[in-house]
Amino acid sequence: MSVNIAIDGPAGAGKSTIAKACAAKLGYVYVDTGAMYRSIALYMIEHGIDVSDENLVSSNVSSVSLDISYADGEQRIFLNKIDVTGKIRTPEVSAAASAVSAYKKVRESLLSMQRDIAAKENVIMDGRDIGTTILPNADIKIYLTASADVRGNRRYKELTEKGIKVDLESVINDVKKRDEADLTRAVSPLRMASDAILIDSSDMTIDQVVDKIVNYVNGMIKK
Repeated sequence: MSVNIAIDGPAGAGKSTIAKACAAKLGYVYVDTGAMYRSIALYMIEHGIDVSDENLVSSNVSSVSLDISYADGEQRIFLNKIDVTGKIRTPEVSAAASAVSAYKKVRESLLSMQRDIAAKENVIMDGRDIGTTILPNADIKIYLTASADVRGNRRYKELTEKGIKVDLESVINDVKKRDEADLTRAVSPLRMASDAILIDSSDMTIDQVVDKIVNYVNGMIKK
């Protein structure tokens, strides 16, 4: 019987970093669902498809083939057989991912893939609706958040360290816009599951958050 850990929360809360570190400590498979949506968004951008047009995006999603592999604990994502792991973290793709992830057809196309992985492996899966929609019976649900300013500063640092030139105020505003879009979308809006554990990482280090989650998991396994 596999163990499933769901980590939800708003953009820039550090979900991917935290989930990846927890998976490494626990020996679990890390599933970055955001990378899946980003890959679909990248496909639409590269093919000149207007991501604000739900019907157009929905009619083209069947042309998208995604494959996931793991090497040294790292998830690599392949879009139509091409590794796009390094191409999906730009602000343009982030904004497009926020749009396409709100579409029912897009979410349905990824649901079975995400659940299949969780059924076969001990996983830590992060996203916006893992504990509420994708894995409603997850063994442990975490809702990881932080203030918009803190999340914006973290995203700004991440992008500039990659050599991407961005304006801090614009990044913070993008985070706030993403929050609004995620909270108000019609399909699987961002919300905290009733049985989730709330962790506000605004004043915590990455190691402190990781240790807290790992302790929760180890405590659950020992019961």
